[in-house]
Amino acid sequence: MRLAGPLRAVAVLLLVGLTWVLASSILGGDSNLVVKHFFSGTNEEPTTEPKPRRYKCGLSAPCPQKHLAFRVVSGAANVIGPKICLEDKILVSSVNNNVGRGLNVALVNGVSGELLDTKSFDMWAGDVTDLLKYLLPLHEGTLVFVASFDDPATKLNDEARRLFEELGSTAVKELTFRDSWVFVGAKGIENKSPFEQRMKNSKNSNKYEGWPESLEMDGCVPLRSPSEG
Repeated sequence: MRLAGPLRAVAVLLLVGLTWVLASSILGGDSNLVVKHFFSGTNEEPTTEPKPRRYKCGLSAPCPQKHLAFRVVSGAANVIGPKICLEDKILVSSVNNNVGRGLNVALVNGVSGELLDTKSFDMWAGDVTDLLKYLLPLHEGTLVFVASFDDPATKLNDEARRLFEELGSTAVKELTFRDSWVFVGAKGIENKSPFEQRMKNSKNSNKYEGWPESLEMDGCVPLRSPSEG
């Protein structure tokens, strides 16, 4: 008779435990984890994967010292405007209200990384002379970020294409109506720029009706030393 009390207590505990496991299973919980907690008495929480670290402009890794993190995104068709990010600061975007049809350009001091100016040039109905006047007086070492929107090429003439080639572009000579284009170059660059992408407007491969898909390019562009600037 002396064992009746302890046995009754054990039976009650087992009943409570089984009820807990059953309720957890019905409600979608992890019954194995519940059993473990019940018998071990621990409050251990399930481990979660750490969130990937975010670097400037959404890069997957940080840039080396004396380099600027950037991301350039061309416009999507004639609906979504382009975006230019530098060192986690949005230089050009629809939110900033400084995008336009054609070529969207941001000029940056190649020594300090300071934004100098942003401007868009309509290459469908605009005057290419405005673009020429903008590019011709650039100082040595000025970084030039370009993102297309809608049509980047109809009004481009040979002189304008030559100026972009001098900034390091290889794709501009073949740039045509409604191509997508992103580019980062510099005044006085000795070699061709490694930062350039072009998506040809092609009826057979276009993502949108009449336009190719948007392009997105990121990377780390080196700053010039003050002696070079």
